Amino acid sequence: MPFLLQTLSSQSLSMNQITTYGQQFQALAMLYLPRVLMAGLALVVGWWAVGWVSRLIAAAARRLDVSLASFLTSLVNIVLKVLLLITVAGMIGFETTSFVAILGAAGLAVGLALQGTLANFAGGVLILIFKPYVVGDTIESQGKSGEVREIQIFNTILVTPQGDTIILPNGATSNNVIVNKTAQNKAIIEIPAEVDNSTDLSALRGWAIPLMQADADVVATPAPQVVVTALRPGGMAVVFRAYTLAGLNVPAQARLVEQLQQALAQHGVAGPVPVSHSYVRTLPV
Repeated sequence: MPFLLQTLSSQSLSMNQITTYGQQFQALAMLYLPRVLMAGLALVVGWWAVGWVSRLIAAAARRLDVSLASFLTSLVNIVLKVLLLITVAGMIGFETTSFVAILGAAGLAVGLALQGTLANFAGGVLILIFKPYVVGDTIESQGKSGEVREIQIFNTILVTPQGDTIILPNGATSNNVIVNKTAQNKAIIEIPAEVDNSTDLSALRGWAIPLMQADADVVATPAPQVVVTALRPGGMAVVFRAYTLAGLNVPAQARLVEQLQQALAQHGVAGPVPVSHSYVRTLPV
């Protein structure tokens, strides 16, 4: 009889435990089931949205460069999916503070590693906003000069008259002195020469200035000039100066050099006369 009572008591206890567990499970289900359903819906919709954004970025970046399109698409896809998974975990009830801290540390490390690239990106944005130069201008910066052919996100591409391609990083360019030689839509031509001290400068200007004015690419204002820049033993350094429209200075200079050389010979303008130097040796006393 005691054994039967003990068995019935154990069975009653087991039923109470089952009922308690059932009630707890039901409470947990009522608490987390809506969260899980909402998180699942958010995951499905978010995953589709990430794919759509990635395809949109790939289509836009492919116009710039195929390699850049692949890199940007992969980067954006991974970042958005990681953010989506963290958001879904937070909706269910998981603690996401540690994940955010890890992402922040990773972002800081990447930022430090790419600080030069980020500086070039910021410099490119400043150049595009404030426009110290545009495509087609001839500029000089960081000791390099040439015509601006392209302003990219990170670099500015210059092309020299010799056919060289110069790549200037935008970060350094935006923080340095920029000489825009065509901002006023004029380009200067300066042709140096050395002549004898006995040269009549008035006569030289009398035929040299009309010769430069006769060139089709030389503008009337500012007017061409012939100026003396230095006095040397046996001669003078002069500069034949004229202005053209932007982009026309190189071919015009080539024509004027040849024409001035022929005109100097025709008018009998001699070059500087060599001056001999005598040296006196002082003997020790």
